Amino acid sequence: AVLSIVNTSRLIIHLFQRQMLINRVRRQRKRHEDINSERGTDLSQSTGPRSLDIMVAMGHVDTVEQRFWARETSTDWWDRIVLQVWDESQWLRNFRMHKGTFLELCELLSPALKRKNTRMRAALTIQKRVAIALWKLATPDSYRSVANQFGVGKSTVGVAVMQVASAIVDLLLSKVVTLGNVQVIIDGFAAMGFPNCSGAIDGTHIPILGPDHQGSQYINRKGYFSMVLQALVDHKGRFTNINVGWPGKVHDARVFRNSGLFRRQQEGIY
Repeated sequence: AVLSIVNTSRLIIHLFQRQMLINRVRRQRKRHEDINSERGTDLSQSTGPRSLDIMVAMGHVDTVEQRFWARETSTDWWDRIVLQVWDESQWLRNFRMHKGTFLELCELLSPALKRKNTRMRAALTIQKRVAIALWKLATPDSYRSVANQFGVGKSTVGVAVMQVASAIVDLLLSKVVTLGNVQVIIDGFAAMGFPNCSGAIDGTHIPILGPDHQGSQYINRKGYFSMVLQALVDHKGRFTNINVGWPGKVHDARVFRNSGLFRRQQEGIY
């Protein structure tokens, strides 16, 4: 797969450089024509720029040496080091999960993340896309830094994050984030000294880039752009309900009153 990508990239680069040379020859020919037209010179019999133009197009003249294309992206770090060498502590520290959990997650997300190879490039593996997304979510690294780390383009990182996030929401959210057994949760809080408690709720601010429109609505009380995440957890700190999307300026009480959790409580469902 990697070899296919490299070969395809080299072909594209070769064609691109050839077109650049053709364009440069045509510009030179145009300048020669302009100069010689002032001198009354007939270029119809010239074997210079016109012939070179044709020779380049026919493939008889080599293109410019690929000096500035010499640096190729490497995926050795992911393929040979992370997957084959890293121990459990390194996985947990960098991806916030053990390798076994990571592989299980990839398997669960595979129905939504399968991609086919094309003539232009081989699709990134599911494991690599999930790893890119987890690394971006688990670290403060920039998109460019993550791209360099995994040997991919910066835009590829953004696409991977969105694809994996969408797959998690579509396939896992309703299965993983559930209200659970209320009585077990109440008993768990009671054992901690909090009787008749079925959950602990709070909000947090997720930093975002300021939107072009209504940006002031997203500036929270601490002065930065954010989106509010409201979360309910059980006695073990596991999420049992989440609500996300309100601008950072909105008060926690308003977020709660407009959440599905509040409506279910009012209806006596929870």
